[in-house]
Amino acid sequence: MTAASHSLPAPLFTAVVAHNWKLAIAVAVVVSAISIAVLPAALSFWVVGVTATLVAAAFTVNAYRRHYFGALLVAPAIAVLFVMNIFPLLWSLGLSFFAYQANQQTIRFIGLGNYARILTNDLAANATWSALINTAMFVVFTVSAQMIVGFLLAILFSKQFPLRKYLLILVLTPMMLSVVASGVFFTYYYDPTFGILSYVINSIAGDQFILMSTKVGAVTGIVFADAWMWSPFVMLLVLAGLVSVPKYLYEAAAIDRVSRWRQFWMITFPYIRGLLMLALLFRTIEAFKLADLVILLTKGGNDTLTISYHLIRIANEQNKTSEGAAISYLMLFMVIVLTNLYLYLANRRTLGA
Repeated sequence: MTAASHSLPAPLFTAVVAHNWKLAIAVAVVVSAISIAVLPAALSFWVVGVTATLVAAAFTVNAYRRHYFGALLVAPAIAVLFVMNIFPLLWSLGLSFFAYQANQQTIRFIGLGNYARILTNDLAANATWSALINTAMFVVFTVSAQMIVGFLLAILFSKQFPLRKYLLILVLTPMMLSVVASGVFFTYYYDPTFGILSYVINSIAGDQFILMSTKVGAVTGIVFADAWMWSPFVMLLVLAGLVSVPKYLYEAAAIDRVSRWRQFWMITFPYIRGLLMLALLFRTIEAFKLADLVILLTKGGNDTLTISYHLIRIANEQNKTSEGAAISYLMLFMVIVLTNLYLYLANRRTLGA
């Protein structure tokens, strides 16, 4: 290829794609918004797909012309991530602004109507707020139980004692089980006829014991089952911090006759504080999505309906797809707020330290 050929102007489309990828994104957003608002749903779907493809082509051509070969190598992974995660997220966000049901073929744009319904409509709002209150209750109880039990187990297994290795494997077993298997196990465990718990209490009190007959008992049963499953996760994180504490710090503290409490607060806790906060964040997010154990143990009875189970009922059982999408984004917003609050507290502690 001669030098003169390099000086020839590139086609207009190639130049726009290669050097104005931001313009390509802006055009794609505008065209997608107009097509969704004006065109039928079947046609707007393909228009949005074509615009997304053009944006991807813009990034690819831009990376090739600028010799960003590293970006090209990770492009397939990004494409899979977009198709499997980002696109469904954006698609469900779009559905939350429409009146759409999975068992019907009609779709109608209603803006923030779904969000207004689940937050202000008397019947729908009461169910949503009740589920949110129950979810907050489960988050507080389950996370507190997991943090306390997991911390105590980590303190126990940080010491050397006979059969420690085998007991550690036994304690980690619940975390390896599926939630369904654990839920079925506790269903039999709490059964009033032949359950172990009922049998023991019947032997002592002489009367039939039904744990799930009241809200307090149902909440206790769910919290105990969830803590049984996930306290080992907290234990592993805390144990990783405990075994990393240098031994010479304890030896120096013993020479100075520092009390056990001062040793823990000044030596041990700084090593496990970050891991405790991480465990708190992970378990809070997971507890906020609690639904499977509730379905298996109570099916939402005795006022134990959580927001995740409420979402399943709305979207799957009642086929209110758009309303379910709005509830899911309400949950996403709350999780984002919790995560940012955690990051704020963690950064504040780091700067204070």
